[in-house]
Amino acid sequence: MILACQPLTDKLFQQFSSLVYQQTGIFLKPEKKELLNARLGKRLRHCQIASFQQYYDFVLNDASGVELIHLIDAVSTNFTSFFREKTHFDYLSSTVLTEFADQGQGGDFRVWSAACSSGEEPYTLAIVLSEFAAREPRFRFTIHATDISTKVLAIAQKGVYAVDKVQAVGTDLVRRYFQRGKSGSAGLVKVKKELSQAISFQRFNLMDPYPWQAELDVIFCRNVMIYFNRETQQQLVDKFYTCLKPGGHLFIGHSESLTAISNRFKQVTTTGYRK
Repeated sequence: MILACQPLTDKLFQQFSSLVYQQTGIFLKPEKKELLNARLGKRLRHCQIASFQQYYDFVLNDASGVELIHLIDAVSTNFTSFFREKTHFDYLSSTVLTEFADQGQGGDFRVWSAACSSGEEPYTLAIVLSEFAAREPRFRFTIHATDISTKVLAIAQKGVYAVDKVQAVGTDLVRRYFQRGKSGSAGLVKVKKELSQAISFQRFNLMDPYPWQAELDVIFCRNVMIYFNRETQQQLVDKFYTCLKPGGHLFIGHSESLTAISNRFKQVTTTGYRK
């Protein structure tokens, strides 16, 4: 049996912080030390490793990169909900999609949920876009949903949630887009195939090169940049601008702002920007 390991030292916290920053751009502030101590402690017990130093060496020497992914999963914060920060979805429906239809643009409407977590955001986007498509038969859409955490992506791909998680969706939309569980699955709902088939889920590090060729109409990257330092935020905003079509939109979290970042976007709504 592995004995309880010694607490994470300041020196090792800095080493882990540097590694996470190099790999993901996530900046771990000193006050995150106790959180990291607790989360990595669970990983040490799982791997039967006796100390944080040994675990750090294990991550560095794992040629497969699998343990690095587990480390990143451990430090990622993944709070989300259906229709979170609803004003963004209202603006998308009332303004962005209406303009797209009025201009008679052909082809797919392409959206990137750039930190999709456990799936609530891309599924909400799929609901909004499906509702619009029901009124505009020529409208088609594609959603790319990415996250750096394999743990939450596995949840997202299953598309199964507790009933109380979909309360914000509304009774009619739940009936239309979710299947209620029975017997052993009572109290759960599963996203219907017609909703999930428009979404492609993929593990992606925001620091990596943009993986798709086609330009995007909309990017949702909300409540993510707060974990990055100014330099990384700047790089990310520049990348988003390049990925968008002229006139494309970027939505960030209500607790975030582009004010202190050099950018070419025009703000059009609360934490919503247009190229």
